[in-house]
Amino acid sequence: MTRIGGLLSLIMLLSVPAFGQIDFSGEWAPLYHEDAPERLPGPELGDYTGIPINDAVRMRADSYDADRISVVPEYQCRPHASDYALRGLGNLRIWREFDQPTQRLVAFKMHFLAYDSERTVYLDGRPHPGELAPHTWQGFSTGVWEGNMLTITTTHLKANYLRRNGLPRSDKATLTEHWTRHGDYLTIVSVIEDPAFLAEPLVRSDNWFLDPGQRIGIFGCETATEVPAPEGTVPHWLPGTNQNLTEFANWYGLPFEATRGGAETLYPEYRSKILGYKPPAKCERYCACLTLFGGGCNVAPPASR
Repeated sequence: MTRIGGLLSLIMLLSVPAFGQIDFSGEWAPLYHEDAPERLPGPELGDYTGIPINDAVRMRADSYDADRISVVPEYQCRPHASDYALRGLGNLRIWREFDQPTQRLVAFKMHFLAYDSERTVYLDGRPHPGELAPHTWQGFSTGVWEGNMLTITTTHLKANYLRRNGLPRSDKATLTEHWTRHGDYLTIVSVIEDPAFLAEPLVRSDNWFLDPGQRIGIFGCETATEVPAPEGTVPHWLPGTNQNLTEFANWYGLPFEATRGGAETLYPEYRSKILGYKPPAKCERYCACLTLFGGGCNVAPPASR
């Protein structure tokens, strides 16, 4: 009897999941209450706010022409890299992969609606590949548990973008994510370090909610000639010629220099440099307060309208 009891106790101990190994499996729908205009429908040209960019990336972004996506086929179906996939359009499916003989958790697998992208986060302690290993859109990701939080490190990313208005991100970047789950809500805090284009780490957060009834379809991207142009054309602006860069500042009544990004503009102390700024009396563009596609909302108090 004692032997049987001891055996049952051993089985129960072996069946208990390791501390902190939260299961992120399921169908997840994105919440767009953070940075909604930037993510859907997309950022304005010249909007570099909130990004600690350096002069090199600013020069690249100033040369960007939005027609590039319509003219260059290679850009039309280019997937989001893993650092931007969390912010892009579309829902997410996560499932676990186990080693069959040992039943140890090997990885989390993900499928994103956008561009039918799939990503693997290894949890079995394997090392990252060498510096000369191929880079991919999703990179090479490994995760470790810190209490009930999963910390993921991703390297070997192909060059992509920090924001979909020409702000590039280099292939030297490293992505660190912190995943936490609270019931039916998933919060992901990501930190991008890019020695080529960022003066400081870029920190973002995104939220998802569990949606068991969700069905992810096929993205099915196809290239098409949307704007006629001679073969080999890559739309761009030469330095100092892009007159569209001031539109964002003018629409929102912002000081132009405040829209140019950079680490300095991220901190509250920067307000002392724009003391003369006055917000517009009425919002004219992307004015939804509570929902992305809701009605306009004025930012001035009712008495002054």
